[in-house]
Amino acid sequence: MNIYLEFLNSSLLSTTGKYLLILLPICIPLALIYGCWVLRFRWITMKFVDAQPKCLLEIRLPKEILKSPGAMEIFFSHLNQSGAGNLGEAFIDGKTRPWFSCELVSVGGNVRFFVWCSQAKFRNLVEAQLYGQFPNIEIFEAEDYTKDFFYDPEKYSMYGIQYTLTQPDPFPIKTYLDYGLDENQKEEYKIDPLASLIEYLGSMKKGENAWIQILLQKHEKEGLLHGKLGKPKNLKDEVKEEIKKIKESTLPEAKEGEQVFKFPNPTKGQQEVIAALERSATKTPYDCMIRSIYIPEKAAFSPANIGGMIGSLKQFGSLSLNGFKPSLLTDVTDLRKDLARVLPFVKKINEEEIEETKRDILYAYKLRSYFQYPFKNYGKTKPFVLTTEELATIFHFPGGMVSQTPTLER
Repeated sequence: MNIYLEFLNSSLLSTTGKYLLILLPICIPLALIYGCWVLRFRWITMKFVDAQPKCLLEIRLPKEILKSPGAMEIFFSHLNQSGAGNLGEAFIDGKTRPWFSCELVSVGGNVRFFVWCSQAKFRNLVEAQLYGQFPNIEIFEAEDYTKDFFYDPEKYSMYGIQYTLTQPDPFPIKTYLDYGLDENQKEEYKIDPLASLIEYLGSMKKGENAWIQILLQKHEKEGLLHGKLGKPKNLKDEVKEEIKKIKESTLPEAKEGEQVFKFPNPTKGQQEVIAALERSATKTPYDCMIRSIYIPEKAAFSPANIGGMIGSLKQFGSLSLNGFKPSLLTDVTDLRKDLARVLPFVKKINEEEIEETKRDILYAYKLRSYFQYPFKNYGKTKPFVLTTEELATIFHFPGGMVSQTPTLER
């Protein structure tokens, strides 16, 4: 203690340094308390999640689906389930928001639909809402199709992707309303964006597997109940900010000495963007993450299917609004590849990093983990926001001609 006081009175320290030294005995305990609080919150949350029984449901389709994706939008609106309601549930029980996984799976070209629940108690809710909209489907609890797959470089090749949005969250993707699937069109005039994705999955040969996973949980203003500090923000706040930016960009500029009445004058394209943003704000939002995995046997590996997987969500994109792009690949950059050709140690580092990423992304897929640990925000990414309308566009039961695809499980 005497040494500390002597050093504090030393002329070697500046005034700022003395203030920092005075605050040090206060800041260190506070930092330790905060660190312990964060670690304990993570631990009790993981304990709660692990204790919940899980449920994987497979949906088999009839020969024909007559309803539009709007029926699936109603289903998604019922998955808006909250977590902890008070501080006791959050910090003593570790209760957190349930999440769901909607999965499109191809095993040797056989295309199947799955819905996974992080808490099995929501099985009745999922079945009731799906049967309510699609009475002719069949739903049953399935054995997890991922359990027999482990990353074995001697047996399997593998490529994994996590996607993110090309624009900020408030901007919607191109939805089924933009494709006119809410209208009573003749079958030959219908354009279903999901058709190309299903055909891609159906093109897998024996020994090839392609999986697409859409994780979603209720979008909330995250505050103390979620273990976070700071000012919370939700989708509606962000939509208002984006609309304000667009309108401000259309204000006329006054020349020197000229008086101009500043009134927004957006172009037709900007008006359509504003209308899309306003429509998106009326829908129920979800925090989401999409990942996909291509895992063929060594003998069945086809490099073309990697490009097909990277571009499998392109049809949902719009240059004026939003779309999907890869945010994480089980690969390294082109620069690293170029360096690896001349520097052996870089090649070795690349190989080790790729192998580790492949193991992690497969394990994260099997656990359906992203919103909570052990793979919370895996790949240093953050969840993006999709509304029920957008979710119904990328995951719905195709009708008419598409549902006649022979590779669909029935």
